[in-house]
Amino acid sequence: MRIGFASDIHRLIYGRPLMLGGVNVPHYMGEQAHSDGDVVYHALAESILGALAEGDLGTHFPDSDPANKDMDSSKIVKYVYDLMDRRGYKINNVDISITLEEPKLKNYKQQMRENIAKLLNTEVENVSIKAGTNENLDAIGARLAVKAESIVLLIEK
Repeated sequence: MRIGFASDIHRLIYGRPLMLGGVNVPHYMGEQAHSDGDVVYHALAESILGALAEGDLGTHFPDSDPANKDMDSSKIVKYVYDLMDRRGYKINNVDISITLEEPKLKNYKQQMRENIAKLLNTEVENVSIKAGTNENLDAIGARLAVKAESIVLLIEK
């Protein structure tokens, strides 16, 4: 077994889509990022990289590379899935927590779970998504940022 943890935070700005777990969540602000800014996919991918001791996202997808500009973050998850698969591991379970003051995510969490399960070739029951606020504290509480944290347990195939 191998365990990995990661978090990702992005500033929220006007004029960008809010992408979370592959879902374009209707909102007037979205993530400022070199890629599409999907903090859920970024934290997930980096937690898998961590479990494999393969470095961080910046090592594999540097923001200095123009090829990564506005990249669909599902490609990042597919990349780390392939790396995990080649190394002989599969997902036991994933637990993701999203912190955001608004909008409420209850209507989008199931689709996020399904998107992640599909990308990781696992059952939806192996993917947990939780969402909460920061009770109006710090940059997240001031509606200036969104954060996702992911922990993943890999097992040998």
